[in-house]
Amino acid sequence: MPRTVVPFGKNDDAGNARRMPDESDELFLLLPEEMQTASQKYKHLWEYLCQVPLDEVAVPEYVSKLKRSDGDRKQLNLIFPVGEEIFIHMYSDSSGGRPFYIPIEPGMNQDMSVVLHEVEDRLVDEAEALSNVKSDEERTECLLRLIDKVTTVHRNGTSTSLSTADDDGSGKGDKGKGKGKKGKGISKKSKVEVSPDQLEALKYIIVRDKVGMGVMEPLIQDSNIEDISCSGVGGIFVEHKIFRSVQSCITFETHDDVDEFVLRLSESIKKPVTLRSPIVDATLADGSRINIVFGREVSRRGSNFTIRKFADTPLSVMELIEFGSLNYEMAAYLSMVIEDGMNVFVVGETASGKTTLMNAVTAFMPTNHKIISIEDTPELQVPHSNWLREVAKNPAPGEKVSNVNMFELLKAALRQRPDVIIVGEIRGEEGNIAFGAMQTGHQVMSTFHASNVEKLIQRLTGPPINVSKTYMDNLNVVVCQNAVKLPNGKKGRRATSISEIVGYDPVDNIFSFVEVFRWDSVNDTFEFVGNKNSFLLEEKLAPKHGIPSNRKWQIYSSVERRQRILEKLHKDKGVTDFYELLKVLAKARQEGLF
Repeated sequence: MPRTVVPFGKNDDAGNARRMPDESDELFLLLPEEMQTASQKYKHLWEYLCQVPLDEVAVPEYVSKLKRSDGDRKQLNLIFPVGEEIFIHMYSDSSGGRPFYIPIEPGMNQDMSVVLHEVEDRLVDEAEALSNVKSDEERTECLLRLIDKVTTVHRNGTSTSLSTADDDGSGKGDKGKGKGKKGKGISKKSKVEVSPDQLEALKYIIVRDKVGMGVMEPLIQDSNIEDISCSGVGGIFVEHKIFRSVQSCITFETHDDVDEFVLRLSESIKKPVTLRSPIVDATLADGSRINIVFGREVSRRGSNFTIRKFADTPLSVMELIEFGSLNYEMAAYLSMVIEDGMNVFVVGETASGKTTLMNAVTAFMPTNHKIISIEDTPELQVPHSNWLREVAKNPAPGEKVSNVNMFELLKAALRQRPDVIIVGEIRGEEGNIAFGAMQTGHQVMSTFHASNVEKLIQRLTGPPINVSKTYMDNLNVVVCQNAVKLPNGKKGRRATSISEIVGYDPVDNIFSFVEVFRWDSVNDTFEFVGNKNSFLLEEKLAPKHGIPSNRKWQIYSSVERRQRILEKLHKDKGVTDFYELLKVLAKARQEGLF
């Protein structure tokens, strides 16, 4: 199984870790005030700090809440909390490689192997109590009760020993009298005697391993992590929203370790991998997407997996504007085309932020709309109450469930009178159904893997999708979202262009489209190149807004007005939350302000 390996040696003089810190400790006085408070509350944090060689590492800085600017630090040596008991130490690699991501957990500084084995042995006898639990919360509560039941706390010592089930904590017990409850010579299984520190560590580790993701739980708990990647034997790599590419200190030392972890992980999500079925795509309990490849027969480096995490609350348009992904003018334009029923595709490469942008712009849909999303793996999050979330079903071998693909779900959705259909990602024959839905008046939005408009059209009109070229003008707007290198040398995500599809000329076999917005890579700014030259605004939206053809240029005033409203809501009113933005815009529409 994987274990955490710190990238530096331990302090030889770590005696202070045996007791709680106070003002007589030299190390304690060196700590920042917030770190002092945290180390007094969480002994495992204090134990970790005592074992860090300060002459090599220096005293870490404590950050109670990460900011985007923390990613600009040239040298990292900081500790921040993740969840209730977990802390992370970010430490720059002295060789100039990826920064180290070091989880600090209860029990990591103790040898818990013997006591953990003894307690788990006792818990096997109590397994029946877990058979009726239905949720992770119930399982956690039940495990904590059982741990208390099979252990007894040693008041003075810290070593692990055994006492009888009748032990009152004094350590006397029955002294092996060999009598059961009814005196028939059947001895009861003894309780495990533990120290208070061991008990707390046991509760954390057992719940982490039986309910959570084991040693990877800190990575799951960190809301700033986007991707977790295990490439086989060695360390696990992480894509972090603030620190970008980092290497965790969670390490698999052998192929058997990886295989065992992958098998246990796949069974826990009820999608077991086998040599006959070595690839699994699934969803974890928290909504994260996981891909598993099992065995060296199909992967030369051995079993591997990738977890793509999603935030509980999606990023809003306002937050994307803060990050520089787009600007207020682009958001205003998108709010108009989406509200007025235009068909929109968000395209880009893998991990370019397509789904993030798609989630964000759903807030521009009217709240009274019925929305149906069709996905292979659930990623979309729509804030509307009348939202039906359909997910394709690809049963595992031997699973007695019918296969339901996106093509069938999309056909079914057309019978449910939706106002908007959102397709998680078009890959195959469902593309034709999506364009057929556009022709019948349904608004369709989707994400798509393509680097630009030309590649999008090539992929849509070619096999295996094969959308008729004459249907392409049903698609109104294409937003190109890409991972780019910013002028300051850092990586970022930008809506590099927004284009309008005008039509197809069958005689010359040419597609016409107009670029409305363009990202300037030199200045990291956006240009409204379609200002006073937008086909969609003038020919389709202006009539919808009751603007006569001889004054269709007035539609651009609506874009400017919405731009000012969004900017005021963000900067003056502080509206940033995904769900709050939907409510504010709904009220503004009701009052005729948006």
